[in-house]
Amino acid sequence: MDFFSDYSFYTLFFLAAFAFIAGFLDAIVGGGGLIQLPALLIQFPQLALPTLFGTNKIAALSGTSIAAVQYAKRIRFNWKVLLSISLFSFLFSFLGARTVSYLDSEALKPLILIILIAIAIYTFIKKDLGNVATKDLSTTKKMIFGALIGAVIGFYDGFFGPGTGSFFVLAFVVILGFDFLSASAYAKVVNCITNISALLVFVSHGNYLLEIAILMAVFNVLGNFLGTKIAFKKGNGFIRIVFLIIVMLMILRYSKEVFWT
Repeated sequence: MDFFSDYSFYTLFFLAAFAFIAGFLDAIVGGGGLIQLPALLIQFPQLALPTLFGTNKIAALSGTSIAAVQYAKRIRFNWKVLLSISLFSFLFSFLGARTVSYLDSEALKPLILIILIAIAIYTFIKKDLGNVATKDLSTTKKMIFGALIGAVIGFYDGFFGPGTGSFFVLAFVVILGFDFLSASAYAKVVNCITNISALLVFVSHGNYLLEIAILMAVFNVLGNFLGTKIAFKKGNGFIRIVFLIIVMLMILRYSKEVFWT
């Protein structure tokens, strides 16, 4: 335990528990950052945001990688589409991470809140959303639209982060016409790419807490493994419900930060 001697048992237990929950939710439909990053902010309010972001990314990448491998065993990917999305996600996530120190992320919160409310309403109204694949786009169109999705959400992930997986899932369902299970599979792989890109920036500047990152990575992996198993067992309907819950939690979080801080 000397490795963790600088931290109390409560801090370690709190972060491990929330990393597990974050990994579990992230594996199903994304949104793990909604749980994990606030946990770090609560425990280390005195630390610079880039340090917490870097720590969070290390843990998130570990868990998401496990989920991506599990999904890859069960879902058939269109590798051209996946490569297009991944490439633009990587580039724009790197750009987003580079801008963290120069722009005020607080300015994004009202816009994100509006987007989240629109997403919740749309998903609730569209009862059959994501139950089955709804579009038969050509591979070329999927590559073009996927590149645009990767650029926009990739930049957001590098710059801010929470909810990235959920944004990817919804974009893949609505724009590319995937079912929720396939969308989650693509989101996991692409989210790994954006995390790696952002981490190149954070780690190169020493913006991470090694002990905490390792602890949270272990429990995030466990949560992701369990979440992936349940996602396959329960299917699209279950994923849609969890997606709505995550979006509602994000709305509550951003409402608090926009109106009461």
